Amino acid sequence: MIKLGTAGAWLLNGNEVVEDGPDAAAVIKSKTGRNVSKEDASKETMAYSILEKHNTSDNMDKLKIRFDKLTSHDITFVGIIQTARASGLEKFPMPYVLTNCHNSLCAVGGTINEDDHMFGLSCAKKYGGVYVPPHQAVIHQFAREMLAECGAMILGSDSHTRYGALGTMAIGEGGGELAKQLLNKTYDVAMPGVVAIYLTGEPMKGVGPQDVALAIIGAVFGNGYVKNKVMEFVGPGVSNLSADFRIGIDVMTTETTCLSSIWRTDEKVKEFYEVHGRGECYSELNPGDIAYYDGVVYVDLSTIKPMIAMPFHPSNVYTIEELSANLMDILDDVEKRAVVSLDNKVPFTLKDKVRNGKLYVEQGIIAGCAGGGFENICAAADILKGRSIGADEFTLSVYPASTPIYAELARNGRLADLMTTGAIVKTAFCGPCFGAGDTPANNAFSIRHSTRNFPNREGSKLQNGQIASVALMDARSIAATAANKGYLTAATDVDVEFTNPTYHFDKTIYENRVFDSKGVADPSVEIKFGPNIKDWPEQVALTDNILLKVVSEIHDPVTTTDELLPSGETSSYRSNPLGLAEFTLSRKDPDYVGLAKGMRAAEEVRRSGACPMESNDEVKRAFTVIKEAYPELKVSDTEIGSTIFAVKPGDGSAREQAASCQRVLGGLANIANEYATKRYRSNLINWGLIPFIIDEGELPFKNGDFIFIPGAAAAIRDKISEVKAYVVKDKLNEFTLKIGELTDDERQIILDGCLINYYRH
Repeated sequence: MIKLGTAGAWLLNGNEVVEDGPDAAAVIKSKTGRNVSKEDASKETMAYSILEKHNTSDNMDKLKIRFDKLTSHDITFVGIIQTARASGLEKFPMPYVLTNCHNSLCAVGGTINEDDHMFGLSCAKKYGGVYVPPHQAVIHQFAREMLAECGAMILGSDSHTRYGALGTMAIGEGGGELAKQLLNKTYDVAMPGVVAIYLTGEPMKGVGPQDVALAIIGAVFGNGYVKNKVMEFVGPGVSNLSADFRIGIDVMTTETTCLSSIWRTDEKVKEFYEVHGRGECYSELNPGDIAYYDGVVYVDLSTIKPMIAMPFHPSNVYTIEELSANLMDILDDVEKRAVVSLDNKVPFTLKDKVRNGKLYVEQGIIAGCAGGGFENICAAADILKGRSIGADEFTLSVYPASTPIYAELARNGRLADLMTTGAIVKTAFCGPCFGAGDTPANNAFSIRHSTRNFPNREGSKLQNGQIASVALMDARSIAATAANKGYLTAATDVDVEFTNPTYHFDKTIYENRVFDSKGVADPSVEIKFGPNIKDWPEQVALTDNILLKVVSEIHDPVTTTDELLPSGETSSYRSNPLGLAEFTLSRKDPDYVGLAKGMRAAEEVRRSGACPMESNDEVKRAFTVIKEAYPELKVSDTEIGSTIFAVKPGDGSAREQAASCQRVLGGLANIANEYATKRYRSNLINWGLIPFIIDEGELPFKNGDFIFIPGAAAAIRDKISEVKAYVVKDKLNEFTLKIGELTDDERQIILDGCLINYYRH
């Protein structure tokens, strides 16, 4: 189904791939009559031209990007605006859309959701933004309908900010990067590699966009083939896909750990813009006649079969056919994964779901930016029409991605078709994607056309002994399973005629309800603060020397941001930094918060002018050993904090809270073999945490050890790539930490203690 190129590749006239090699130049000359260098041909990608247009520096190797538009949802926009306000924000300098699609349910312990929503509305008025009320649209569907433009760039604070299918290069990053844009600063990144996703063929009947996406993710995630690169979708197969189908593939590119995506555009994309009343936003995008790519992924659409991503990651993919044929073996593999993912905290099995040789599931969900599109829901309705989902354990919920889609489904009768089967149709909400809606029963198994199936993304409460799990599938196969009353079924195995109804977009829905300042700020507006909306606690500048206690040690192959900071009900504390921090690593390492607080308390003593050695015996013992080697060391000038080790942290959500919560608990650094995503590393930096790298192999320290790093600030300031660090035992045991590449601004942010301090200076 999927084949990866073994080298770079040339794309000729958008159709023919020539893989790089000793004979490539001769082949290209024979086909085109031209001699073209790799350097010149690499400038012929769509990605290069868009990045060049938005780069404010004169160096295309070191980009300083200004985006055209920004977008955030209600888990993130309070923190972003609070950061920008503390740094001198006076007006949104570009269109900034605040959606309310993540916390639209009643609060369960923290901030009342409407308090955050009123904060957002008042900020949109005061600073000149756009406010999308709850239940109107999920963030990415609104962006597709109202924000995307061919050749434009959008920055969002949600990791699935992907509008490449509509010709828009979009990037999902942590809130600090959006705050920079709001303060007229730039997004600084090295010129990314660009990988061609070369599509041929046409999907078979019953195969949907999630099937294609999962097949690609399965092929590229584990080997990092597109990590931090731009995925550029080209080839003749693109023309065989509708705009909705392309969107459904595109939104899932985040799960490959790529930086962004872009697709060639054509009449189908033009039609999408025209249907949405924005025909002027369309332009045709194609790579140049001879374009060079850093790699190529061959996707023959005709060979893609219905897929399933088994728990606990979107890359854990199989064809449904393969799963059915090797059911017990694959379920055994899932159980082994569970041991790692769940740390053996709760018993886990799916083997009890096997009934008469078939896999039974208790829940199906079609939702959000991935599954809630018009074509997905219409296809599901076609499969289910005239059938019943049954009156047993199995349930089906459908969440259209926007109110305009919901309204059209009502007009064309598909809503009634779904409801008649026993399915429940709900409003636009992202809850099933991050564990805040439709949490399955204990030990239940859910199949979802959504974005992620990490642990806790379904809302499980491991700390209470409750565990459920999620597999990702396409809406079509979920509907086929529902028609089979919960027994796993591929959509290619049901007899159905897809009606493919025409979509009609009704913009009056937004005109009647969405607040749009048209970019006009009103400084007289008073921001509305609920009682649980709190400012960021003050941070201090990095000292010359630092003392770190290792307070968590994680050896999972990959650590997600949901494990660093669980999503779901914890998000009700999203606007209270100290309140939210109480949940940091709560499901992965419940001891973390208490241990981190212990170091924060010692640091607070130091900041007060007292001696931390007098109040903390552990700290006293560590400094006693250190001062034997460094007798001139001043304890009063040595910052005390905590650190965690993880093999590869940061896969998943762009939510900056995974980093900021560590910081407000006194964290000063992360230590990792590598970072899963650029966005997590950026979040660490923007919150003043040093993103240390350590070589793979046996660690020189263990959980609970103290690490002393002399000259930490000097190393950051003087662009030193490696630092000597010392494990504090009976004596100092030396080892090496790497810092990695940092821009000048990033270095200053770390030195200042965080982004807010940087802008205050």
